[in-house]
Amino acid sequence: MHAKDAICNAYDLSRMVLTSYVNDLTDEELLKRPAEGCNSIAWQLGHLIVAEGGLLSGVAPGYSIDLPEGFAEKHSTENKSSDDPNDFLGKDEYLAYFEKLKVATAAALDAQSDDDLDKDPPEHLKQICPNVGGVFMLIATHPMMHVGQFVPVRRMLNKPIVI
Repeated sequence: MHAKDAICNAYDLSRMVLTSYVNDLTDEELLKRPAEGCNSIAWQLGHLIVAEGGLLSGVAPGYSIDLPEGFAEKHSTENKSSDDPNDFLGKDEYLAYFEKLKVATAAALDAQSDDDLDKDPPEHLKQICPNVGGVFMLIATHPMMHVGQFVPVRRMLNKPIVI
């Protein structure tokens, strides 16, 4: 197995887990928070989309997708406490952006040589990613940092265990 294969496998696993946890949730249920002070699932989905696009632009300029005006702001740290449904999208819209990002990220990763993956990451990521390959691993695994917060919401809603 090569580095790109490992990154793709991690990416696909993260996406499968994320999608499994949100597939049967309604748009209204996406606004639930797992506990006081935690972010809603909708906010987290938007955050993951914004983050992936930003990370992708940092290591592979020109590959990321366009997001609607105001999307990043509504999913920013400053707006994480919002419970206004108008600040968020529906599940199908979030999942559609994830699909577009999957295509963009796969194309960007495919365009990288092994030497490219060994290059230094953007300056602001050097503390957590040793190289460009590490940034692609962060893109692949970032959803796993959030999906654990989806499980308590699923339990509160009496949703079935999916994984």
